[in-house]
Amino acid sequence: MGKPTIIAVDDDAPVLAAVRADLRSRYADGYRIVAAGSGETALEAVEELTRRGEDVALFVVDQKMPGMQGTDFLLAAAPYFPEARKILLTAYADTQAAITSINEIGLDHYILKPWHPPEDNLYPVIDDLIDDWAANRPAPFDGIRVVGARWDAATHDVKDWLARNRLPYRFLDVERDPEARALLAAADEEEALLPLVFFADGSVAVRPDPRVLAERVGLRVTASAPFYDLVVVGAGPAGLAAAVYGASEGLRVAVIERQATGGQAGTTSLIENYLGFPSGVSGADLARRATAQAERFGAEILTAAEVTGIRVEGTTRVLTLSDGSEVACHAALIASGMKVRRLDVPGYERFTGAGVYYGVSRSEARSYEGEKVFVVGGANSAGQAAMLFSRHAAEVTLVVRGGSLRDKMSQYLVDQVEATPNIRVLTSTGVAAVDGGDHLERITLRDGASDRSWGEEAAGLFIFVGAVPHTDFLAGLVETNDRGFIPTGPDLMREGSRPKGWPLDRDPYLLETSVPGIFAAGDVRDGAVRRVASAVGQGAICVSFVHRYLETV
Repeated sequence: MGKPTIIAVDDDAPVLAAVRADLRSRYADGYRIVAAGSGETALEAVEELTRRGEDVALFVVDQKMPGMQGTDFLLAAAPYFPEARKILLTAYADTQAAITSINEIGLDHYILKPWHPPEDNLYPVIDDLIDDWAANRPAPFDGIRVVGARWDAATHDVKDWLARNRLPYRFLDVERDPEARALLAAADEEEALLPLVFFADGSVAVRPDPRVLAERVGLRVTASAPFYDLVVVGAGPAGLAAAVYGASEGLRVAVIERQATGGQAGTTSLIENYLGFPSGVSGADLARRATAQAERFGAEILTAAEVTGIRVEGTTRVLTLSDGSEVACHAALIASGMKVRRLDVPGYERFTGAGVYYGVSRSEARSYEGEKVFVVGGANSAGQAAMLFSRHAAEVTLVVRGGSLRDKMSQYLVDQVEATPNIRVLTSTGVAAVDGGDHLERITLRDGASDRSWGEEAAGLFIFVGAVPHTDFLAGLVETNDRGFIPTGPDLMREGSRPKGWPLDRDPYLLETSVPGIFAAGDVRDGAVRRVASAVGQGAICVSFVHRYLETV
């Protein structure tokens, strides 16, 4: 954010030049001085500053102007910068209008023209007003602002993408925040589809998709070269580990990620069982560190880019992206992880993004202060989400289909959940239905043992079950099992025989798929231990097999 602004407005050119000169001589070091010859022109400047996220400290405005008088301008500008101080420049005959304005528009001071010498008649007044403004000024926010509605699914998608990519933003609710309405007016988008995203450079995007967001914030969305030694599909722990080790060992590496680096692990509030972090590490912090490390070694990371297919052309593997472009490589690593499978529960589809969510971010948890939240799932991700919500929500209910938390959740996390007073655990229970108006308000729970059903009020329902491997883009090329997971290495051997169509005179390497030169690691791999450390180890080990493969092409 740049310097705060002082806006001077007067239709008399010599007077405007004089007030601008006096303001610049005293305040130019700490403030930007903007001069306008009419109220209409000044209002356009106010709107532009609003779009840019800049701040206005003071208006110095002439009262007698054709078209829009000074008091009219101050009244129109007030919604944009309600904390800005206001001075009216007036002739002696107009002092009554200035006095009336003190009550009507909250005028802070009026100054009679001419005000010379400014050291006696102008500066003392302005010094006092801008000191008061600075002392009471809210902390400036120099970043992305999202104007939308809390229960709007598209707004949630934008917020979720920004949060997953660790991009600071400020959310402004059109129903609650006056600043949101001012931004909409400044953008002339009162009837626009929500959300609107305002960037620091003053540009605005209406209901942007992830690719537009990525481009606007400076993330790479297209490959810089047509060919790489290794292309990694997915930037979770396995993919980032492969990128770090591959790039550090001299391979030209590109990583293609459809959402955000870190994958599912990147959304975890606290990973407490990862080696080397005795106090735990947040998934976001681990993802940030790993991303920076990979890029430091020269790996190229594409964000908001999705692989839709792969084909083999001799020793070349060609990946097709959702925008129609292609990236070729000698070797590819599939580390695409899991994707959400929509659950068939009455009401889920209607309220997805409006109270029903798959996964959660830290920023989302804070919006449920003092409310009742339900988390569905019995594994670590659900337990971590419950712990995150417990810091904000009045009550968190963990809905577990199994008979015990200990069936799938790590013991350290079970102990934390059981020791947290505002977390309630319901085992052998499922969600039968959800209901509400324009957003989720109630859920129906069913006891699996007794088949008893009952309803409860709910502000949010967060689902951590139903994930499936993201391997549909491999259909017809790489062998998968009936659940979509990818067998590799020894698991491909059937009674000592290599996979059908295997062209090489050797067995598949440990992490190699049924297609030579295409490897798999992380959650997408059949039989993988679903832990961050395991995924990192597989990604690192895979690079050694990539080297061995490259020696043969």
